[in-house]
Amino acid sequence: MKLIGSLTSPYVRKARIVLAEKKLDYTFELDNVWAEGSKAALANPLGKVPCLIMEDGAVLHDSRVIVEYLDTLTPVCKLLPANGRERAEVKCWEALADGVLDAGVLVFLEKLLRAPEQQSQVWIDRQMSKINAGLKQMSHDLAEQAFCTGNHYSLADVAVGCALGWLAFRFPEINWRGDYPNLAKLMDKLSERATFKDTIPVLPPQA
Repeated sequence: MKLIGSLTSPYVRKARIVLAEKKLDYTFELDNVWAEGSKAALANPLGKVPCLIMEDGAVLHDSRVIVEYLDTLTPVCKLLPANGRERAEVKCWEALADGVLDAGVLVFLEKLLRAPEQQSQVWIDRQMSKINAGLKQMSHDLAEQAFCTGNHYSLADVAVGCALGWLAFRFPEINWRGDYPNLAKLMDKLSERATFKDTIPVLPPQA
């Protein structure tokens, strides 16, 4: 298999962590989605990463689709319950974490791509309110549990860890560690895993 992505995308990081946790062999191909003729644009009509190209050439895109598929390939480190309410709970955690990321990415791009005088503070404030509400909800639901859904590491923890890691990378001014000790404790625990250590977001080297 071949994964197309970047070193800074939290969605790509999620797929990389799952691939590593499942001990699946793959090739990682770096891509710049903003570049003309990017690999992602050729594999995904939306031009987004990650893209997973399978052995037969078929392509999967969207991190949630990719990681759900990867979890079926081997029983090693099962990250999703087979079915029922437990599975839905993990997927809800993933959706919430990805929603926080979606809002954060919109703010990041608003500030990156628009001149200050063209930026909409109303838009930025709306997205930031989603981030803050999402963090508050995740902290509340985590309570005193060891992991997001109880005592077992799952895809919920991978998704939340990727969201928190990206916020620390792109929005260090958001004091989620101080405001939500539950999330800080979980992130410290996740950061000890080799899969998280090996996928810390970094800016690509300049040519």
